[in-house]
Amino acid sequence: MIVLDTHVLLWLLEAEDVLGESTRRLVDEALKIERLAVSAISFWEIAMLQEKGRVELAQPLSSWRHQVLDLGLFEIPVTGDIGIAAAAISDFHPDLADRIITATAGIHRATLITADDRILAWKGQLPRQDARM
Repeated sequence: MIVLDTHVLLWLLEAEDVLGESTRRLVDEALKIERLAVSAISFWEIAMLQEKGRVELAQPLSSWRHQVLDLGLFEIPVTGDIGIAAAAISDFHPDLADRIITATAGIHRATLITADDRILAWKGQLPRQDARM
């Protein structure tokens, strides 16, 4: 299973040519076999970025979310187990959304695709792929 970090989800769907070839292949393959996921917290994070004027979508976020899910990505809800795991991550920066996304990937034994250098440099055992590769 592949879990996308929020910015990777935006890059993937907003046609920014930032994803590397290796990442693009991983994403395409995971989508074909219905193993491409996003944490529900990513939609909250996008809403917060919209509020701050840092992200602009061509349609309302609720419609955009449904479009994402209609493509075959599936949304992983934030559960109590994920919340507990997010709080327990050691030697990790304090960003709530990053903690939840990382914990989501960990709980689901997934590879996290991100370009966040802080997550990529983290010494935890979670499989990660640099989205730019």
